[in-house]
Amino acid sequence: MNRVAPIVQNADVGVGSIVLWGVLPYVVLAVVVGGTVWRYRYDQFGWTTRSSQLYESRILRIASPLFHFGILAVLAGHIMGLFIPASWTAAVGVTEGMYHFMALSIGTIAGIGTLLGIVLLVWRRRTTGPVFMATTRNDKFMYVMLLAALLTGLATTVISVLDQSVADYRQTVSPWFRSIWIFQPDVAAMTAAGPSFKLHALWAMALFAIWPFTRLVHAFTAPVHYLFRPYIVYRSRGTGSSSHHHSSGHRGWEPVGTQDRAHGSTKVSTRRKGAGRR
Repeated sequence: MNRVAPIVQNADVGVGSIVLWGVLPYVVLAVVVGGTVWRYRYDQFGWTTRSSQLYESRILRIASPLFHFGILAVLAGHIMGLFIPASWTAAVGVTEGMYHFMALSIGTIAGIGTLLGIVLLVWRRRTTGPVFMATTRNDKFMYVMLLAALLTGLATTVISVLDQSVADYRQTVSPWFRSIWIFQPDVAAMTAAGPSFKLHALWAMALFAIWPFTRLVHAFTAPVHYLFRPYIVYRSRGTGSSSHHHSSGHRGWEPVGTQDRAHGSTKVSTRRKGAGRR
């Protein structure tokens, strides 16, 4: 920490730094929130991954888990590195060496897995005719942004290992990131970060800015309502059992009380009784 503190204090904070690290994050947050609300209100039918599993599933069975589990691990690593201060991990006995070893090893595996998954997904879309025909320009642009964000993230890992003069991101990027959420952006801390970290941060903000307007928006939803939706009645058992079902207090769809249906249920019941007498 002492090695980085003078670098942060002596950082040259100009107008460009203020715009990039003090203003731009809030513009991106406004676009993400506003864009997500707009998409939910006016394009709920488009709020989907537009799955292409029916066209091809062999490669998808490998590529999709690689990408999704990898991106979840990458997200967990970012949350730990950006939200948890170094003093907290030190307080529980995790040294800087231990932390960086875990971050480097686990982060590299997760990043490579995610990169391999998205490369397979792109190759599948390019080589499978029906999937390629279903790919829009929006999808292509999204894949480019995702690939660039992953590559710049992996580049920061490699550069920070090879170049020991690069300031520790836990003393530059992390304080800046946490300061955004309390509306006191630490522009000097981010200005002192290495060029690779700045490029990765800018690309990440660009990716989040387009997020609500691409298929990536499905990441903001979860099928929680499936746990609480009522039962779907495919076939009625007749008026007797139906009335008993509703009187018992079980949730379900209300029956459609048409006269034809009532007569039809009575006829079926009568026929069944007659068949029993024979």
